[in-house]
Amino acid sequence: MAEFTPQPSCADPQDQQSLNVEQARAHIDTLLLPVSSWQKRALREALGHVLHQPIKSPIQVPPHNNSAMDGYAMHSSDIQADSFTLTQVGIAYAGQPYIGQVAKGECVRIMTGAMMPPECDTVIMQEHVAVDGHSITVHGAQNPGQNVRMAGEDIQQGDSVLPAGHRITPADMGLIASLGIAEVITKRRLRVAFFSTGDELRSIGESLEAGQIYDSNRYTLYGMLKRLDADVLDMGVVPDDKAALKSALQQAATEADVVITSGGVSVGDADYVKEMLAELGEVNFWKIAMKPGRPLAFGKIQDALFFGLPGNPVSVMVTFYQFVQPALRKMAGENPQPLPLMQVQTESAIRKRPGRFEFQRGILFENERGELKVRTTGQQGSGILRSMSVANCFILLDEECDGINPGTIVTVQPFAGLV
Repeated sequence: MAEFTPQPSCADPQDQQSLNVEQARAHIDTLLLPVSSWQKRALREALGHVLHQPIKSPIQVPPHNNSAMDGYAMHSSDIQADSFTLTQVGIAYAGQPYIGQVAKGECVRIMTGAMMPPECDTVIMQEHVAVDGHSITVHGAQNPGQNVRMAGEDIQQGDSVLPAGHRITPADMGLIASLGIAEVITKRRLRVAFFSTGDELRSIGESLEAGQIYDSNRYTLYGMLKRLDADVLDMGVVPDDKAALKSALQQAATEADVVITSGGVSVGDADYVKEMLAELGEVNFWKIAMKPGRPLAFGKIQDALFFGLPGNPVSVMVTFYQFVQPALRKMAGENPQPLPLMQVQTESAIRKRPGRFEFQRGILFENERGELKVRTTGQQGSGILRSMSVANCFILLDEECDGINPGTIVTVQPFAGLV
């Protein structure tokens, strides 16, 4: 009888064939090429898109010297140590500047944002002024140039305001509008095709028979991809059949920049994804020393990048956020900045064995003393999708960690900006 040699499984704490998390990220980075095509978009349609060209200001902002508050515009040379009196000769409103001249010893009533008269360089707050007809008396110490916003102090004409590779936010839209720019040049959307694999999967609306489950992964994938403003192609559920899987992968690679599957990348008898990837393209790696989400296949099919995610729902989300999302953002032409990590004291013990990097689901909260703490969501099984729904952070535990005692400082990755 032939000698049996056991193969590493996804449940083993250590496997020499697995990459660590940072090695996997480095492998992915070597194959990333940003999209090169672009299109012109109306500003209102640009939210969430990535700039192909930088935004340069055609004007200076503010376009003129203006008052930072309601008060009186005057010559700084009229300032005296204690109190002094000036004659009011007019009023300047925002959008309606005073058009006369202001001589020494005179002032103009001015509103916040109104253009400063050319002769004036200082604004006295109205709270420091006593009014008597057309005369005002200023009380208290005043400083030359106070309460004035200078032309171009925010943005100079020709300044690069937003760089290429920046994903446009609502604040950016307002900033661009303030420059009088109606259209922007952005990258085209990244095209992403995705499908689930498995004979046990059924779509919403179908009846479940024995051993069948509803496909949740396509809905989480759809939501995560739409958050990235990707152009998504949902190809549904592909059965555990080599011919069907091969056909789906070929179609997806023809129509998309990136192909994502869930399920079928482990070592089961019906797990064909890695085999088909090797036949149609190339396998860069297929296992990572992490939990959840060890069986992650990465490679290429034709010109499309391929990510074969695990089948368990939590594993799909963890691998997407840690590997797929950063890759898609770079491929979309974005220059993403690393999200900040936090050092937080854990409220209770956390179970873990050495060997794999773990992304445990956690809840950041303030205790009764206003101190920021973290606790796990409870059971950390890769099939417990509710743990992602109630969590607001990942608790990051490295390969050497052998469990955590209450009160220990741990590294936390908040969901804000990630999920």
